[in-house]
Amino acid sequence: MKSTAEILKRADRRCFMAQVVNLMGRGGQCFAESILGWNRGTIRKGQQEITGCNPQQERLVSIGRPRAEFYLPVLLHHIQSIVEPTGQTDPTFRSTRIYTPLSAQQVHQRLIAQYGYNDTDLPSIRTLRTKLNNLDYRLRKVKKCKPLKKIPETDAIFDTVKMINQAADESDGVLRISLDTKATVKVGSFSRGGYNRQSQHACDHDFQTGVSLTPFGLLLPKSGHNHLWFTENRVTADFMVDRLNEMVPVWKTQEKLHKLVINADNGPECSGHRTQWLSRLVALADDHQIEIQLAYYPPYHSKYNPVERLWGVLENHWRGEIIDSIPKALGLARSMSYRKIKPTVRKVNRVYQRGVTIAKKHMLEIEARLVRKAGLESWFITITPEPQMG
Repeated sequence: MKSTAEILKRADRRCFMAQVVNLMGRGGQCFAESILGWNRGTIRKGQQEITGCNPQQERLVSIGRPRAEFYLPVLLHHIQSIVEPTGQTDPTFRSTRIYTPLSAQQVHQRLIAQYGYNDTDLPSIRTLRTKLNNLDYRLRKVKKCKPLKKIPETDAIFDTVKMINQAADESDGVLRISLDTKATVKVGSFSRGGYNRQSQHACDHDFQTGVSLTPFGLLLPKSGHNHLWFTENRVTADFMVDRLNEMVPVWKTQEKLHKLVINADNGPECSGHRTQWLSRLVALADDHQIEIQLAYYPPYHSKYNPVERLWGVLENHWRGEIIDSIPKALGLARSMSYRKIKPTVRKVNRVYQRGVTIAKKHMLEIEARLVRKAGLESWFITITPEPQMG
């Protein structure tokens, strides 16, 4: 009887206990309490449920105090919209934490100022701090995450990036992507730091290796879907645009895409003055009849680019592993997950020519197609497709 009662749960358990006591007759409750260790209150509830006099409703959901989201359903969404633009990844990739300079007190103030909350309606500062921690934001300033330099246009660039990204995430048919190239990974018996439970032997010194992989990543910040490409050669402007050419038809089918917003860090191969990059993007816009908006992050602030968080997850996932072959590197990349979504991983074997540029006279035609934001010409560029004939 004791083992059966332990297996059963909730109402079934109460009814079984009540039936056993009823079969015992007079003194059954006393016997069940002293010998079987059953609670008399639980037995009486079961007897009421058997007779149907006072059926007990299961109230597991209502146990305890309701969460703040019960009264404010969009609170977490509003908190994320405030903190997300300021979140930065660890530049050393030693952790997957996202650091933010905003304290819980500042988030409380911005909720009131931006979304019209009343002070009495919002939860306490301590509760907001807990919500931020649950969203994987760490509310502490880290010296190593501070930018080395700051140009005069930095604040204006951040404000414009935030406005463009927010408008893209809230609009139908507009897709925002974040792209970047990670540092080259050497393939060999190198110790890359970290710990592994399996016994692995790595070389105690560095040596010249003939094989290395360069990862190129593409992240959709809103949904968390991500794609990784690996190459043994250099990632050029043509390499990146070819990857976009692969994905745009898929996005047009899934998202009914008519505008593409690209977040990047203004690196040498995808900067706002890289002629081959801009020329290929103009052709991309015309071929697929989509508008392209380039929104770059300020210099020395690339850690704010959302795709950097993907690199942090990848680096922590394969830390401690000996990447001694290309299949192992690709397999480790496939087994990781970002926001519970696994990436699509492919290897590109094509060798792209370096240093391809466009002649000045031809670049004049390309520049005529570009709309640059006044005062921030290098950071915000819009490309509108030309209508196709026929």
